[in-house]
Amino acid sequence: MRLGLYIFAALVLTAIIGALVYTINPNNYIVEIMGVNFNFPVAVWLVLPMLLLLAFTIMHMLFYSLKSYFQLKKWQRDAATLDDALYWSLVNEPKEQKYAIAEIASSASLLGKSSLNVMDSVEGLSPRLAKVLNLINKIKAGEYIDLKEHKMTKVFNEGNPLLIQNRLNRLETDEKFVEEVMKSSSSYSDIVRRQALEIFARKETFFKARKYAKVFDVKNFFVMLERVNHEEDMGLTSEILNDFVSTLKLSCADFVKIADITKREFTPDENLALFKQYQADNPKAQNAYLYLLFEYELLDSVAAYLEEHEESEFIKFRALYELKKEHKNYKMDDLIDINVICK
Repeated sequence: MRLGLYIFAALVLTAIIGALVYTINPNNYIVEIMGVNFNFPVAVWLVLPMLLLLAFTIMHMLFYSLKSYFQLKKWQRDAATLDDALYWSLVNEPKEQKYAIAEIASSASLLGKSSLNVMDSVEGLSPRLAKVLNLINKIKAGEYIDLKEHKMTKVFNEGNPLLIQNRLNRLETDEKFVEEVMKSSSSYSDIVRRQALEIFARKETFFKARKYAKVFDVKNFFVMLERVNHEEDMGLTSEILNDFVSTLKLSCADFVKIADITKREFTPDENLALFKQYQADNPKAQNAYLYLLFEYELLDSVAAYLEEHEESEFIKFRALYELKKEHKNYKMDDLIDINVICK
């Protein structure tokens, strides 16, 4: 029963009883308390305890109503806090929360250290949780979500797996973003940089890649280089090649692979001049230079080069040179696999 209705009913009942008693006995009754005489009708003396009881009843009800009200407010605040904790755990950004009710805090505190991975659809969620769960499922399915459009740009910290996955999704559909990552590689995580570089290496020319030579690695450099034999115009020049070679840590085998590709792209004079400089700057390019000398049948230059080095060096090439002197029809590929030249 509502408090107002209860008070009204109690007062009506008191009034009825008072009126009924007064009609039966309208006389007064005197009570002396501490020398003071209280002279009231009998009806008043009868309803006075009822009114006193009503007053204490109202006070009792108000006390417990207020107590229940504040308890309910605590539950409501904790429910909102729990909803917030679930939100941050869903986006893999768990945060510590404070709860007013110990029974909730004892279990819900786990969310401050946990990330939730929802395995199936969930019904009856709050609009906020339903929205973020829907966005997360789209990201996991490979769809790019514009976080700015959904006012979530400040939700994810760098390194968050959902943020990384969303950026990877964008790389597959947005060529401008690929180049944006290439330009500002330090602003993105390693996995995003690697993926952007792989996509860039598969699609762009050396002419465009030249300005990003410093962010290239050996693997993706060769992805581009191997496209030279299959693309009409990759824009590879000796100057551009120099930019990459000067920044990459290339092995002996890497230089040989480069020479095997550039022998079909550059003129013999240009290629020899290029690798002559490489071997002067980097001993790891010596085998590649010798490889080109044999390819171009410059045996006199081979002899002169071998004489400049110890007999214990370039054993395979020395053996090949001796055979070539006896049988000029031998080709290098018949005797030496370029993949093992450096071994």
